[in-house]
Amino acid sequence: MHQVADSHGGAATPVRAAAAYDTRGGSGLISDARDFVRAFLHHLQSFRGAVVSRRAVATAQIVVSELVTNAFKYAPGSCLVRLEAHPGSLTVAVWDPSPVLPVAGLADPDRVGQHGLEIVKALCRSMDSSPEQAGKWVRAVIGLTD
Repeated sequence: MHQVADSHGGAATPVRAAAAYDTRGGSGLISDARDFVRAFLHHLQSFRGAVVSRRAVATAQIVVSELVTNAFKYAPGSCLVRLEAHPGSLTVAVWDPSPVLPVAGLADPDRVGQHGLEIVKALCRSMDSSPEQAGKWVRAVIGLTD
């Protein structure tokens, strides 16, 4: 289950929303997170007049899916998804309680699985992670237009 909050500011104010998930609830939370991102981007287009390409919607859904999957697999407990839209970009940030920062593996076409962070890095303008007193944030910035 998740809760959503949307900031309401002027054109220069970023639009924000957040959702909380319990990663012990099963893998259905990954599709919930994808739906959350899709609804947020639809809101940007329909009510804020933002230009958001189909590619950006698909990319954002892949990114949140990969980041939430990592939280689900490696940090059972709570998981937070925070979205922040600026003109032309979307930041997807995922918090989980594990203090271990993610590391993308070296490219290895023979490796089965564990390519999620490689995919995220390839699709995004940037990706970083930062430790917190409890857990960590992983952030990815996506362009909204092609």
